[in-house]
Amino acid sequence: MTTATDELHHDDHHHDHKPSGIMRWLLTTNHKDISSLYLWFAFIMFLVGGAMAMVIRAELFQPGLQIVEPDFFNQMTTVHGLIMVFGAVMPAFTGLANWMVPLMIGAPDMALPRMNNWSFWILPFAFAILLSSLFMEGGGPNFGWTFYAPLSTTYSNDSTALFVFSVHIMGASSIMGAINVIVTILNMRAPGMTLMKMPLFVWTWLITAFLLIAVMPVLAGAVTMVLTDKYFGTSFFDAAGGGDPVMFQHIFWFFGHPEVYIMILPAFGIISQIVPTFSRKKLFGYASMVYATASIALLSFVVWAHHMFTTGMPLFGELFFMIATMLISVPTGVKVFNWVATMWRGAISFEMPMMFSLAFIVLFTIGGLSGLMLAITPVDFQYHDTYFVVAHFHYVLVTGAVFSIMAAAYYWLPKWTGKMYDTTLAQWHFWCSLISVNLLFFPMHFVGLAGMPRRIPDYALQFADFNKWISIGGFAFGLSQLIFLALLIKACRKQGEPVSDQVWEGAEGLEWEVPSPAPYHTFETPPVVK
Repeated sequence: MTTATDELHHDDHHHDHKPSGIMRWLLTTNHKDISSLYLWFAFIMFLVGGAMAMVIRAELFQPGLQIVEPDFFNQMTTVHGLIMVFGAVMPAFTGLANWMVPLMIGAPDMALPRMNNWSFWILPFAFAILLSSLFMEGGGPNFGWTFYAPLSTTYSNDSTALFVFSVHIMGASSIMGAINVIVTILNMRAPGMTLMKMPLFVWTWLITAFLLIAVMPVLAGAVTMVLTDKYFGTSFFDAAGGGDPVMFQHIFWFFGHPEVYIMILPAFGIISQIVPTFSRKKLFGYASMVYATASIALLSFVVWAHHMFTTGMPLFGELFFMIATMLISVPTGVKVFNWVATMWRGAISFEMPMMFSLAFIVLFTIGGLSGLMLAITPVDFQYHDTYFVVAHFHYVLVTGAVFSIMAAAYYWLPKWTGKMYDTTLAQWHFWCSLISVNLLFFPMHFVGLAGMPRRIPDYALQFADFNKWISIGGFAFGLSQLIFLALLIKACRKQGEPVSDQVWEGAEGLEWEVPSPAPYHTFETPPVVK
C-alpha cells in the first residue's frame, strides 16, 4: 500500500486545526471526535448497566427477599438489559466503526458528517428519558427488556410511554449510523481498494449496517403497537379484543434475532484483525470469512422462532426453526476454524489485544455450544426461561461482544493516543475479568439445568450455594472494570511510552500508515492501494 508521504507527515498548522472547548464536542463533524463521544458514552452506560446488575446479584446473594422489592428488581432486570444492548454494546461498536472505517478504507471522514453528529447527540437524551422513569411515580419499565405483551400493555405502569419514546430515538440513531457506514464504505474507498481487499472489520460492519436498516423499523413497529394498545384502545396483542399476544413475540424476535448478530458480527471483524497481527500471518480463508459473515446475516432472518418453542407452535414450525438454528452454527464454526488455522504454526505473541481475542474465541465457542443445545426443540422445553438461557446469552454477549470491544480498545488505543497504555494495569484487568466472568456465568448453566427460572427475586434453598458464588463473581467482574477505567483515563492523559506509526509488529492496513497519534484530519489526499 502506498500513500502520499507529504499528506501523512504534514506539519502545516491548518491540517491539524481543531476547535476547542465544549462547542468542539457539541458541533463536531470529525469522525474521530464523534467516535470518542460514542466510546465514552458506551463505557459510562456499561458502568450504569453494571451497577444495575450489581443490584440484581446483591438481591440474589441469598434466598429470601433481601434488599429490594420484587417490582424494583423487575425494573432493574429490564433497564439493565436495555442499557447493555442499546446503550453499551451497540454504541461501542458504532464508535469503533466511526474511528476505524475511514482510516481502514483511506477516506478523509465519514460520508455524512452532520448526520454523524446528530446520530450521536440524540442518544444521551434517549437514555436520560429511559433512566428518568426510574425516579417517577410507579417506577421504570418492569416487564423485561423483551417487553412481552400483555406484560407491557395491560399490566405495566405509565413509564411505558417513556420507554417507547426512548427506544424510538435509539432506533433512529442506529439507522442513521448504519446509513452513514454503508454510504462511506461503498463510495469513499481509496483508489484500488476493491470490496475483496477491504479489511474484515469493514466487511462485518457493512453487513451489520444492512441488518440494522432491515430490523430497526420492525422494533419501531412493535413498540408503536405496544403504545397504541396501552394508551389508544387498540388490541393488536389483546386476545379479548381479537388480538394475539403470541404475534408480539413473532414481531419482536424478527427484530431480536438479527439484533443478536448486529452485536456479534463487528466482534468477528475485530478478532479477524487482531489474530493475524499477533500470529504474524495472513488471515486464513479471507473470502470464506466474508461469505460466512454474509450467510450468518441472511440466516439470522429465518431463525427467530427458536425463542418461541414453548408457545405451542405447529410441529412443522418447530422442526423448521430447529434445523435453521443448527444451520446458522455452520458459518460461525467456519469463522472459529479460520481463526485457529490462522494461529496454527504462527509466531504468536501474547500482547493484550491477543489475550482478549483468545479469551473471546474460547468463551464465545462455549456460548455457541450452549446455543446449539437450546436449538434442540424437545430439550429447549426444559431449558426455556431458566438460568441456562441467561448463561448462554451472557457468554455470547459479555465474553463475546464486550471482550472483543476491550480487545479493540487495547489494539487501537496506542494509535489513537500515540502512547502505549499501562501494560501492568492491562494485565490486571484481563486476568481479573477472565476469572470473575467465568465465576459469574458458568455456574448459571448448573442452576438453570436444575430448574431455576430467570427474572425472579427469590429462589428455592437448593440454589443458594451456586447463587452466592455467581454474585461474588459478578461483584469481582464489576470491580475489574474500574481497573479498565483507570487505564483509559491514564491513556487519555497521554501518559506512557511513545509508539511508532505501525504500533504492533506485523500489523497491516492503511490505519497503520498514518502517524501515531492519528492526526485530526487524515487522508486528505487519497492513498493508492496496490
